[in-house]
Amino acid sequence: MLIGLVGKANTGKSTFFKALTLAEVAIAPYPFTTLAPNEGIGFVKTTCVEKEFKTKCKPKHGYCLQANRFVPVKVIDVAGLVPGAHKGKGRGNQFLDDLREADILIHILDASGRTDAEGKPTEGYDVCYDIRFLQEEIDLWFYAVIGKNWGVYAREQEKGEKLSKILAEKLSGLHVNEEMIKKAMKKLNLSELASEWNDTQLLEFVRQLRKESKPIVIAANKADLPEAASNIKKLRKEFPDLLIIPCSAETELALREAARDNLISYMPGSDKFKILQEEKLNEQQKKALSFIKNYLEKHENTGVQQCLNAAVFDFLHYIVVYPVENEKHLTDKDGNILPDAFLLPQQSTALDLAYTVHTDIGNSFIAAIDARTKKRLAKDYQLKDKDIIRIMTR
Repeated sequence: MLIGLVGKANTGKSTFFKALTLAEVAIAPYPFTTLAPNEGIGFVKTTCVEKEFKTKCKPKHGYCLQANRFVPVKVIDVAGLVPGAHKGKGRGNQFLDDLREADILIHILDASGRTDAEGKPTEGYDVCYDIRFLQEEIDLWFYAVIGKNWGVYAREQEKGEKLSKILAEKLSGLHVNEEMIKKAMKKLNLSELASEWNDTQLLEFVRQLRKESKPIVIAANKADLPEAASNIKKLRKEFPDLLIIPCSAETELALREAARDNLISYMPGSDKFKILQEEKLNEQQKKALSFIKNYLEKHENTGVQQCLNAAVFDFLHYIVVYPVENEKHLTDKDGNILPDAFLLPQQSTALDLAYTVHTDIGNSFIAAIDARTKKRLAKDYQLKDKDIIRIMTR
């Protein structure tokens, strides 16, 4: 699973990325600060099963705070997009190629309306245009990729192949599978014969396929600025089908860096924080934390963690599963309690989990054990969120 952060220049995209990952990235007020994609690890937040079993976990990957498990996910921050990117404008071709493997996109836009379509400073910019042009650029990119070979697909169908299967093979590099293609075709009531499609139908198809394969969460960033509230209201009215989350990446980054330096206690996604070492704070830091406190009281959170959680759990429908080697004590071979928490797509099976842990474990799979019920599970058992599973092998 790969989460792609997208948007035009100067919307706070790199700040959002740094807030999620605490990675060192270039942050500057000019176009194309991000020239090559930044890759890092963010963490989705879920209730840890340690609370249910009245124990204390010891994660190998990620971390746990107050019975909240933070599970790692890969995040990529790509170069800023400008109108005309699908024709190569700006860093368009590179931008679109960087998105190929993303499973979902978080579109970071400047909700204050203080940056124009090119990422330059302005006032009163129509933020709705950012959503329209970004979707249009990705749609036209899809259209170019699929349309240039449409005649080839039609000829391959003459050999008896299904169109959905042909497209799935050709588009696997875009993380498009056959199920997504079938869903898009069914929604638009399209023929299974490529030769019967016209250009309008093809464009409608790629728009629907983009929605299926690259869903978008809108991070309405810079929500701490005065113009943002009315713009976010306008966005929600204009795009009722999109999830639009008010965000302040700058606020989240300040909180996470202060927590990293042990100046405050803060859990990502929370509506509050606690100052730990007030004597070490200078007047500027105290003033900033006072502003942040007021912001959290008004908005309840910074929105950054909420965007990542929505992408993984609400849109991609992943579940969290805990593999263990001792189902009685919930430990691995070294006695670590609940050391691993894996993100898997819904409808994953016990065998899928085995292969996720290690290929050799999948190859030697015999059965699985449910740590709660102690029941033996077959390889096709469909996993549920927060299952704790022991894999039995030869």
